[in-house]
Amino acid sequence: MDICSYQRKPEQVIESKTRRINLFDINGKNIDEKVVSDFGEEWLKFNDFNNDRIRTSAEEYFDIIDRTIINEKTYALDIGCGTGRWTKYLSDKAGFIEAVDPSNAIFAADKLLKNIKNVRLTKASIETLPFPDETFDFAMSIGVLHHVPDTFSAMADCVKKVKMGGYFYVYLYYNLDKRGMVFKALFTASNLIRKVVSRLPGKLKKFVCDLLAIIIYMPVILLTRFLVFIGLQDLGRRMPLATYSNKSFYIVRNDALDRFGTRLEQRFSKKEIYKMMQDCGLGEIVISPSAPYYHAIGKRL
Repeated sequence: MDICSYQRKPEQVIESKTRRINLFDINGKNIDEKVVSDFGEEWLKFNDFNNDRIRTSAEEYFDIIDRTIINEKTYALDIGCGTGRWTKYLSDKAGFIEAVDPSNAIFAADKLLKNIKNVRLTKASIETLPFPDETFDFAMSIGVLHHVPDTFSAMADCVKKVKMGGYFYVYLYYNLDKRGMVFKALFTASNLIRKVVSRLPGKLKKFVCDLLAIIIYMPVILLTRFLVFIGLQDLGRRMPLATYSNKSFYIVRNDALDRFGTRLEQRFSKKEIYKMMQDCGLGEIVISPSAPYYHAIGKRL
């Protein structure tokens, strides 16, 4: 497989024990540097993703992807790779993966991906991706674009890196368009908490998010597990945080920090995501009916 050369030279190259990490300027109009810095700190704290943890989550995220989309001939791009867990999951399914992140999480990804050869690590923002347009068979951005000031513009920048006939996969937070008034009221209350917690100093924020994982997440998760255990699966699936019922406490702590520790968060309806993907030049769009909501894939036309 031919791996593309960068369009320009990196500003810096760091040699780790296993590979080169190429660093590019992350400046741009469509980026919140504080959000990027916070995510870098988060992923340096939460980077212990073993194969079981990765597989449990990946089976939910990649339910709409098969070997016609990703296979040994696929040249892939992971935009906002974080710790590199999704890159790792796909590394034995794709031919080669470019894993890119604007934050210091790229060094956590280096640790997780240390023995995987078909991956190159690049520190860059969406606006400074150093790859030619129409390069990749498949590109993905999972849980990233809703933390960018202009989500549509960022998605368009991602899609243009995909070949005609290639695929773009995205996960964006939903705006609870599937939920009732009680669920939305609970979310509104939690969002007020987020706006306060996300502005706390780093160590205090992490402590508070750990506390929230214990006093908010775990009681609901344990109740959901109990409902399923006694045969009330339908009720259990309707519970808030039901998607965490099969997750470890480590994942719960990580996601509590992800949820309450982030200053910039945007949410979209299913219709908005579909239209956004269409307007970016994607067709044959499939939005998964399953959680996490919403993850979707489209083919570049």
